[in-house]
Amino acid sequence: MHAPPSVFEASGPSTASSLAVSFSAVRAQTERLVKSLGAEDCQLQSMPDASPAKWHLAHLTWFFETFILEHFEKDFTPFDPGFRVLFNSYYYGVGDKYPRPKRGLISSPSLEEVLAYRAQVNQRMLETIARVDAHSTPEEQAEFAQLVTLGLHHEQQHQELILTDIKHALSFNPGRPAYARRWPLAGTHPQPVSWVAYPGGLVEHGFDAAQDGAFAFDNETPRHRFFVAPFKLADRLVTNGEMMAFIRDGGYQRADLWLSMGWDWVQAGQHALPLYWQAGDSAGDAGFQNFTLQGLVDVDPNTPVCHLSYFEADAFARWSGARLPTEFEWELAARALPKTPQGNFVENAAFHPLPLQENKPGLPMQMFGDVWEWTQSNYNPYPGYKPWEGLVGEYNGKFMCNQFVLRGGSCATPQSHIRASYRNFFPPDAQWQFSGLRLARDTSF
Repeated sequence: MHAPPSVFEASGPSTASSLAVSFSAVRAQTERLVKSLGAEDCQLQSMPDASPAKWHLAHLTWFFETFILEHFEKDFTPFDPGFRVLFNSYYYGVGDKYPRPKRGLISSPSLEEVLAYRAQVNQRMLETIARVDAHSTPEEQAEFAQLVTLGLHHEQQHQELILTDIKHALSFNPGRPAYARRWPLAGTHPQPVSWVAYPGGLVEHGFDAAQDGAFAFDNETPRHRFFVAPFKLADRLVTNGEMMAFIRDGGYQRADLWLSMGWDWVQAGQHALPLYWQAGDSAGDAGFQNFTLQGLVDVDPNTPVCHLSYFEADAFARWSGARLPTEFEWELAARALPKTPQGNFVENAAFHPLPLQENKPGLPMQMFGDVWEWTQSNYNPYPGYKPWEGLVGEYNGKFMCNQFVLRGGSCATPQSHIRASYRNFFPPDAQWQFSGLRLARDTSF
């Protein structure tokens, strides 16, 4: 797999040719992700929070048709008027929407028809890109390019969701089918944790075009000052082996380690292991196996732990005598790393976190890729935050309640999609994303 072109990282406005190339690359990447899936696989919906791959394919096309072609295409005619409701996700400004928990019941249109929908809209979009470039004012061209770029980043978000959702769906199959060929885990040795100290202070926080590229979601803005107390950050992610120690020490049975809501969550769901883990006689020396996109494998103790809820991450941090970092601490540390994020992203086609291969003394490692890192920060607006104008203003701001921020991207995230200012967010009980943790500690002033 290949990353989309660097239009997302350009410092100046996109040209029509670069926009067309990026549009085609991102759209093709989505279809590569479902190429190994059958129509039956693409129909599966395993829980209300997940969606069938077929719905993702259609919704992503609906986004371009509804928000761009409807406003910029000459003599606009929808592919199918019924799709406006059927594939609307949560945009109340657009109109009615089909109930999310019932998306798996949509047998028609077929996967073949959805792919035909994508192909037609792709062609119409490329024609519209060329027409806007030739016949529109610079202001209209800038507005158009901004919407297309938003649509491409939106599609990259759903590329990750396609992988997380199909993994959840396939996990219910007793045959434990593999989405991809199992990868050979390189032999690694346990890496001890070191702590990187930061003095803190009054720091600039949020999206910075000079460091982060030309695009950001509205929830990454505006850039503002924030006081960060001195702290230490673990130089690596928490591993499966450390999670095994937590489990064997009765971590899931100790109410004192859990937030009240977290302990209720443990009791109500009878949670005793991370999502996709199982214990058994055939689980190898480690004693556990877990379901991956490569099928059922032994849990590797040196690989970063993933598919943890916020509740589990917080409880593990307490058990460790540490805490989760704030998103401000995480971003401060990430700013000391190279401008272009490096790590295990979806382009590696591992589709799973990988063990740490090398140490870099004095620097935090695996800050990008592998797993989304839970922070202790509530998902709130930054001071002076304003949603985008128009219908796309419903994109982020409406979810700023009862969610926690995650940072850094995962093994299912496209590399060109992530940056130091990027804010992901999920409710505290969410497990099906590739979510893990890094520890933090307070230091004295």
